[in-house]
This record gives sequence, structure tokens and C-alpha cells, in this order.
Amino acid sequence: MGSLIEALTDESKKKNVVKDCCDLIDAEVKDKGGISGLAIKAGYGTVKGIKPGFVEKAVEDLLPEFAKVLDPIYADAKSANKPVSDFFNSNSERVADALLSITDAKAAKAKSGVAKSAYDKLRGSAKKNVEQAVPRLGRLIEKYGN
Repeated sequence: MGSLIEALTDESKKKNVVKDCCDLIDAEVKDKGGISGLAIKAGYGTVKGIKPGFVEKAVEDLLPEFAKVLDPIYADAKSANKPVSDFFNSNSERVADALLSITDAKAAKAKSGVAKSAYDKLRGSAKKNVEQAVPRLGRLIEKYGN
């Protein structure tokens, strides 16, 4: 069993992984409803409007760190001999906390005031939203990690 870091950052797959991650983010934002969904969509639109390719570049830059913090959860799924997507779903809080530890640290050091402000406005509901994205994320991890 290889590491998740190797699987997600392999140069032969990386472009597709980044694209699939961006598609996942777009789908999650699109699915949001209600007042909070409007805020998420507005914030995401603001971040995407900073410059073309901003989200793709952010995903590409964060991918190794995300893979690193998700690798122990991935390894636990493999050790438990469970499908990765099922294991991620049953550990959605752990997955969300791992991913948010990276984005929180990055947001604290953000050079763009617009990006930092948008993140700060959305951070309160971020854990719930990341947990809701875990089923898609689990399938993505399964696609590239196996």
C-alpha cells in the first residue's frame, strides 16, 4: 500500500486530481442552499474573481499538505480493510478537522485581504460544510488512492 501523498501528488495524476478537486468544490458550492448557501456562493465567487485560476492554483498548492493530513485516515481505512469512502464518511469530523487545520493556518498568513476576509466570513460554518463534502471527497480519494 502506497501513501495517499504519493497517490495524489504523482506527477502523472496530479493534473487530473486538481481538476477533480476543483469540480468537487464547484459541486459542493452549487449544492448549497438557503441564506448560508447564498453567503457561501458569494464568498466563493469573490475568491474566484480575484484572478483566473486562483482556485486551481490554491488546490495545487494545498494538495500535498491535504494529502499529508489525510494520509493517516486513509491508512486507517486500509488497515481496517474498509472502503476508503465508507471510512471517510464514518469519520467525517476527523476528516474536516484535518483539512481545516491546513486552511486555517494558510488563511492566517494570507497576503490577499479579500481572500482572508472571505475565508473569515465563511469559517464559522466551514466544518459543517467540509463534513458535507466528505462523501464526494471519499470517492475522489478512492479513485486515486486505490
